[in-house]
Amino acid sequence: MRRRSISTATALAVLFGSAALAVGAAGPASADSARILPVKSVGDMVVDGVHQLVYVSDPTSGNIVVTDYSGTVRTTLANEPGVTGLALSADSNWLYAAVKNDDRIVAIDTQTATPTTSYPLGNDVAPSDLEVVDGRIWFSYGDDFGSLDISGAEPVTHLDQRGDAGFTGSGTVLASDPSVPGVLVAGDGGRLAVYDVTADGATLRTKGSRDSFAKQIDLTPDGKQVLTSWAEGGGYGVGAYSATDLTQQPNYPTDPYPNAVRIAPDGSVAGGSSSSYWPDVHIFRPGDPKPVREFDFPNTDNSSGGDTLVDGALAWAPDSSRVFAVSMNDDAVFTLRALTDPTKELPTLKVSAPATAERAKKLTVTGKLTSTKTTPPAGTSLSVTRTDLDSPNGKPLPAVKTKADGSFSFTDTPPAGGKVTYKVSFAGDATHTAASGSGAVEVSRASTALTLNNNGKLYSYGADVKFTAHLGTTYKNRTVEIWANPFGGDKPNKLIRTGTVNAGGNISATVDMTRDTDVTAVFKGDARYKPKTVKVTAYAKVKVSTAVTKNYKKAAIGGHTYYWFHKNTSPVVTTTMTYYPGRKQSLELEVYYAGKWYEVDGSPAYFALATNGKSAVSLGAAGESGIKARVRAAYINGSSGDTVNSTTYSDWKYIYFSN
Repeated sequence: MRRRSISTATALAVLFGSAALAVGAAGPASADSARILPVKSVGDMVVDGVHQLVYVSDPTSGNIVVTDYSGTVRTTLANEPGVTGLALSADSNWLYAAVKNDDRIVAIDTQTATPTTSYPLGNDVAPSDLEVVDGRIWFSYGDDFGSLDISGAEPVTHLDQRGDAGFTGSGTVLASDPSVPGVLVAGDGGRLAVYDVTADGATLRTKGSRDSFAKQIDLTPDGKQVLTSWAEGGGYGVGAYSATDLTQQPNYPTDPYPNAVRIAPDGSVAGGSSSSYWPDVHIFRPGDPKPVREFDFPNTDNSSGGDTLVDGALAWAPDSSRVFAVSMNDDAVFTLRALTDPTKELPTLKVSAPATAERAKKLTVTGKLTSTKTTPPAGTSLSVTRTDLDSPNGKPLPAVKTKADGSFSFTDTPPAGGKVTYKVSFAGDATHTAASGSGAVEVSRASTALTLNNNGKLYSYGADVKFTAHLGTTYKNRTVEIWANPFGGDKPNKLIRTGTVNAGGNISATVDMTRDTDVTAVFKGDARYKPKTVKVTAYAKVKVSTAVTKNYKKAAIGGHTYYWFHKNTSPVVTTTMTYYPGRKQSLELEVYYAGKWYEVDGSPAYFALATNGKSAVSLGAAGESGIKARVRAAYINGSSGDTVNSTTYSDWKYIYFSN
């Protein structure tokens, strides 16, 4: 049947509050969806196929939450204490709700989402489960059930309708089906009973005892079977019993622990189980014990297992296109899940292409379309799309048809090299969902020449250097990128030029050489030629100069200009150098003796640069006259504290000590 109630609702807190939105028809969801429900418990769930809405009762909050098929909340109906069972009129114009804590049933106009009339049932008649049979509302309460007829001028209530079914008070649940007029099924614990309700009261047709407690029951659309959410004698599953005498029939096996059963208008069976480590929803074709589909809820909290199905929280869309389920995690968060195409098998489509192939030569692609139950028939058409560098959005190829075992093959001559992907798609049919698969082959491409000049050359600091890349023969792509990556981690690799090479195959870019720099030319390839990258390294000096102070004059000696100092005066040498964090200057001092220059002890010495790039050093006084000396500063790659420039020396400065 299409509309059922949940027999036992669990009151658990959630992290979400409710939101009221306008009611209206919604378009169907195109794939499985999941939305958190603003509820603290779930009492029942019914699906309105006319307006494509889902109604979920929340006994703890006293609310009915209304969502569209995607789970988006459209409105919330409040102030219905303990509301549990829900049922829709045959035309979906009215929603009936069992307001358990107020001993009444309320009628809600589905067009306006407005409660219009409440029907009191009498003191201590707390309704829980609802069914609509031939226009009358049947409701369970405690270990019994009754009916409410609102077709006349005044509502008419009949109580105590169970007869001698022997219910024990553990919570009566009801079942019916719109295709089976005049029949109501009731259950309580391990007992089942079938009633004729064509007259004002309920006439017991048959009754029976079951070994296990059924949390939910249902009636098949042909009226031949009663299904329960527990399979006795044959393990876990959906139990099946003859509606004539309640004798046991073959079960629908599921995983532990069965807690829901719903039957679609076409007879398909949805069995639910509270299974943290196994599938939660199992879909069966009528009479077939092997599931056609199974759905396993994900884990949405920090527990070890997945979310579990709330007891009885399954409902079919009237067109059998979806099964709706409510799951709960260990943090008591409830999620409404819309499971699409539940009666269709999930086929597998595998595609196999060769790992490599030559461009412009024929290759063969093979594959197979299979399914867990029934493989689509021979001659099933599959669409084929080839994606490559020439057709990045895909190019349709001739369709291919399957053989009896689902296998297929086709040939193709790839016009482009590089990665070529063949996607094969099955559109689905009446019993199978759509499926696709793909295979990729690396198709050969020719090599081209790419060169870049100035490798290994050394330039003055700040020189503007033109780097020219030359590209050889290609197919369509004549674009080259030029990148400059200065040494040092503080400056990124930067694209300085991208463009089409000229008629001679050349493209140039200028680099300001303030550091040693890797320059890279990149050709990204095309459909017939492979990508190519070439890198050169060019080197840059630093700016370095020295100034000598404290001298009393300058005069030439032997062809060099000397700075003259009194023998007791210390020369000060100030070096100015391109700054870089942590950089030091190397200061070298030599004296002239017997016709040769000799390096003094401790030379060269290293001195830190200030952030302005300067470093001043006092050399000390000679203490005697007639001494010749010379001094120069240098940046030494590596020894000066970094490696971003090439070794650079300043000119020598000459010093003479007089009396």
